[in-house]
Amino acid sequence: MTATAPTRSPRSPRGGSPARAEGPSPKRLAHVVVPTAHRSGRQVTTWVTAGAVLLGLHVLAWQGTGFSISALVGGWEGMARFVGEAFPPDLDWSTVVAPGLQATLVTLWIGLLGTTLSIPLSLLLAVLAARGSTPGSVWYQGSRAILSFFRAVPDVVFALIFVTAVGLGPFAGVLALVVHNTGVMGKLWAEAMEEIDPGPADALRTNGAGRAQVVTHAVLPAVVPQFLGLLLYRFDVNVRSSLVLGLVGAGGIGFLINKSIKLFRFDEMLTYILMVLVLVWVVDRFSSWARARIAV
Repeated sequence: MTATAPTRSPRSPRGGSPARAEGPSPKRLAHVVVPTAHRSGRQVTTWVTAGAVLLGLHVLAWQGTGFSISALVGGWEGMARFVGEAFPPDLDWSTVVAPGLQATLVTLWIGLLGTTLSIPLSLLLAVLAARGSTPGSVWYQGSRAILSFFRAVPDVVFALIFVTAVGLGPFAGVLALVVHNTGVMGKLWAEAMEEIDPGPADALRTNGAGRAQVVTHAVLPAVVPQFLGLLLYRFDVNVRSSLVLGLVGAGGIGFLINKSIKLFRFDEMLTYILMVLVLVWVVDRFSSWARARIAV
């Protein structure tokens, strides 16, 4: 029979009593559990407080805007009369459809030029407003302030300003979109440039490349897909915005819609709205298709 060696209990490194089984002690567990429960209680309090504040803000907004469900329900007769006068749409070719199609194309041209003509200034301000490419803090703060101003002022306000300067027509709408879109697109492009991997740019700087070389060879090539995707998105938005600009005299299909409403020709208005729906759908499909190709 083979004798087996007696098993010994593990001892501590100092040769003292046998080592205890590994695991947190009750005191340590209490030290871990109590702060977790305390944090969860604070989170609940934070969420309840935020919900109460948000509810209070909605109550103030409800009262400040005069929101009334009863007034909406009581006005159903006026809405029904409006819809009844709009149907069926007026499809007269010479007086409604042909001018409407021409104005729809003008709306498309306004959105297109308002997007493309804003590219140079948007790109310049984006380079100055990105931390990795700006020459200094003064350029950074100044370009950010310009972008904020262009973005904060609505395009409708710019349209009213340019209408007084160049007169009624689509040219004022193009100028309004160029200025406003520069603020929006420059901000989006600057944020895209700040999110890229700084490795290639740092490598060029280490090898003695100048700021312009770093921007053209490292920063811009890394963000071209994002730039094109954002540009297509803004084109989609600008086509929709050009409709609103027509309501203040900037030309396009919006001008005809405003004119038909003032003349109480709601059947003509419906025809123009249907044309706008088709235009928006086509532009949206094109933008989605192009963005999918860029992502691939």
